[in-house]
Amino acid sequence: MTDSPPDHPGVIVFPPLLFAGTLAVALVLQWLFPIRLLPPLVARPAGGVLLVASLSLARWGQVTMHRAGTNVHPTKPTLAIVSDGPFRLTRNPLYLALSGAYLGITLLADTAWPLIFIIPVLLVAHFGIVRREERYLEGKFGDAYLAYKARVRRWI
Repeated sequence: MTDSPPDHPGVIVFPPLLFAGTLAVALVLQWLFPIRLLPPLVARPAGGVLLVASLSLARWGQVTMHRAGTNVHPTKPTLAIVSDGPFRLTRNPLYLALSGAYLGITLLADTAWPLIFIIPVLLVAHFGIVRREERYLEGKFGDAYLAYKARVRRWI
């Protein structure tokens, strides 16, 4: 009897936890050692617009995945390749939305601290989440996923 590989990508961290946890650390640092990013009259409206746009993208992506009959949570099996809705524009609309929300909250809080952590967060997301998901999807869906991957950019 052989063990079959797990039917999930094996991401190293739950994506919203990566972004929210890092943002929480940065906001505590802002509280302890304030560093302003921009004038509040510029930062806050820009942050609000970016946050609303990002949350809208996230919702659109989730609804599209549910309609396609697949799981949103990365520890559950992917049941279908989703290639409509925001997935026709980017292979990773939910992670793009998380990044946008992170930056939107950064602007709303008018703090530079989260920017110090954005590169490490994006590297963990890229190598520990996205690349693992891509390997998983290539293994599970083969040519169908490779064709989708050739048609649609990873980010934007």
